[in-house]
Amino acid sequence: MASVDSVRRMHPDEPVADESIADAQVRDELPTDLDVAATMGDYVFPDNSRRRIPGYMYLFLGLAALVVVAVADGSALVNGGFLVGGAALVLMGAYHLQAGWHVAFDEREALVAATRAVGFPIGHASAQMAWRGLRSRPTWRILLYSNESPPDRRGLVLVDAVDGSIVAQFDEENPEDWSAD
Repeated sequence: MASVDSVRRMHPDEPVADESIADAQVRDELPTDLDVAATMGDYVFPDNSRRRIPGYMYLFLGLAALVVVAVADGSALVNGGFLVGGAALVLMGAYHLQAGWHVAFDEREALVAATRAVGFPIGHASAQMAWRGLRSRPTWRILLYSNESPPDRRGLVLVDAVDGSIVAQFDEENPEDWSAD
């Protein structure tokens, strides 16, 4: 049996009407800001160009550290760490700026491109954002199945999220045996 005090701690705003509340009646609730069922609308994948914001901040802080080294060289408060840290921040900022690609093709457009590439009608499909190469170019990984039940074919298509081109494509007869299901 849950005590009245424990129920008050879990729900301090709600009055407790009965002194003998059964454990089965006490339930955890998901906060409203974390309830996925309450959200309305589609999920919009964040644009990769947001990487430029920390890139500019790293550049600014790195250049500021390098200016401090140039101005206060020989000071007891400035040592070689400022030079190494400033150079590292400048390099990291430059990397973030060049890797901040604008995602021009969302997952729906990538699914359409993948459907055209494999050439069979799509049933179930899944899209995942991935990054490829040293410059972290955003790429959609589209896993798809044909629309039969059970699916006869499956495929994996990589679609460039910047220009919509097909990077790689693989499709085959579905080797999974679903006859026991």
